[in-house]
Amino acid sequence: MQNREPRKEDLIKGATGDWEIVLGLEVHAQVTSKSKLFSGASTEFGAEPNTQVSLVDAAMPGMLPVINRYCVEQAVKTGLGLKAQINLRSVFDRKNYFYPDLPQGYQISQFKNPIVGEGVVLLDMPGGRTVTVGIERLHLEQDAGKSLHDQSPTMSHVDLNRSGVALMEIVSKPDMRSAEEARAYVTKLRTILRYLGTCDGNMEEGSLRADVNVSVRRPGGPLGTRCEMTNVNSIRFIGQAIEYEARRQIEILEEGGKIAQETRLFDPKDGETRSMRSKEEAHDYRYFPDPDLLPLVLAQADVDRIAASLPELPDEKKARLMSDYALSAYDATVLVGEKATADYYEAVVKDGSKTRDPKLAANWVTVELFGMLNREGHSIETSPVSAKQLAELVDLISDGTISGRIAKQIFDSMYKTGRSASEIVEKDGLRQVTDSGAIEAAIDAVMAANPDKVEQAKAKPALAAWFVGQVMKSTSGKANPQVVNEILARKLGLSSEG
Repeated sequence: MQNREPRKEDLIKGATGDWEIVLGLEVHAQVTSKSKLFSGASTEFGAEPNTQVSLVDAAMPGMLPVINRYCVEQAVKTGLGLKAQINLRSVFDRKNYFYPDLPQGYQISQFKNPIVGEGVVLLDMPGGRTVTVGIERLHLEQDAGKSLHDQSPTMSHVDLNRSGVALMEIVSKPDMRSAEEARAYVTKLRTILRYLGTCDGNMEEGSLRADVNVSVRRPGGPLGTRCEMTNVNSIRFIGQAIEYEARRQIEILEEGGKIAQETRLFDPKDGETRSMRSKEEAHDYRYFPDPDLLPLVLAQADVDRIAASLPELPDEKKARLMSDYALSAYDATVLVGEKATADYYEAVVKDGSKTRDPKLAANWVTVELFGMLNREGHSIETSPVSAKQLAELVDLISDGTISGRIAKQIFDSMYKTGRSASEIVEKDGLRQVTDSGAIEAAIDAVMAANPDKVEQAKAKPALAAWFVGQVMKSTSGKANPQVVNEILARKLGLSSEG
């Protein structure tokens, strides 16, 4: 665990003084694979209940698990993406507990010898601050089924479609100190997994969920007793659960009580946590090596092969965008948040040997395009405006064919009609007016109609902006703003800068 100096902004003020939150997360990420960890049953989401269950998943007598090589490779790839130690020898264990949707009466998991050891995730926080979160381990395990309590008034139903689906449990060290950092951690981890293609990160489908361990202490003091919020499936809910739970623990301690180590459930409807059961320790599960599975032994050559296949990951891509295109850390961070977004941006900014204005391209992707996608409920993958089309629009702005103001009007039309920028410019007559004679005539007309404002502007140069607006209005936004400013400054007897 990091010995971090507590930040004043992260401390919670209680009735008796300041408190510090200490957070660690166990993230359960479903492995992207067509079949389950120990059987050939399908993992497709949304199938009818109990239609994707093999005899192994249903724990029929005599059925033996067979390891899915692809799931193992996906776990190794994830470990490499987390800059973690890959253990060439790991062991599958039986974690024994009873639950109606766990047919075997145990879960095949990994305990003392996981496939992946210590790693690291870097968080880009507001203000340029970087937080380092240690990864304790990543182990492979099979998922349980799902209990359905709302199908009947008198009984619960069990759906075993998820039973046996491969999960990677990624355990962080208790290095986070605020709900903001925890949200940033899950966001960054989700981004890495999606770049790697090892988990789709769809939290609404249960592909990514987190157990959140929360404790509080006096700043810099000994660790407090932790409580675990289990199966939180939304980044927003993770933040809410942490904030509520920290307050709850602080109130108990300040009233002289003690925190019971327990597993709790977060209720998003009421925004509070509720006790589920006392927190189990490892010995409660009676772990022992699974007798049906040999130790998993990897060859270093296979690990090296997987390492060579890794894509460019978010941190490396961010550094390259800042280096190659002189983007700010903020712009680069936003662009690499999703691989599809970064790919889209690079297709806009660079076309063969031609490189467009990187900042202009970034603004159009992160402001105009993102804004329209959010309003229309589209993703970058389903954008009606392709990267090639947006690149053409950026070219028309850069070469002075259209103004920035007109470009927004054109973009709106592109998004709604699918037409290209050049087609809209020509057919709708939106080419920017650069003819100084025409612009001067427009300025003269505005000045002649407003002689009082002319005198005011000569005395107070800031008022010249009003004339610019009127000229742009009279030309339907097509006048070149730079030419307007230059001619107007000359006619008002001002410097072109003023």
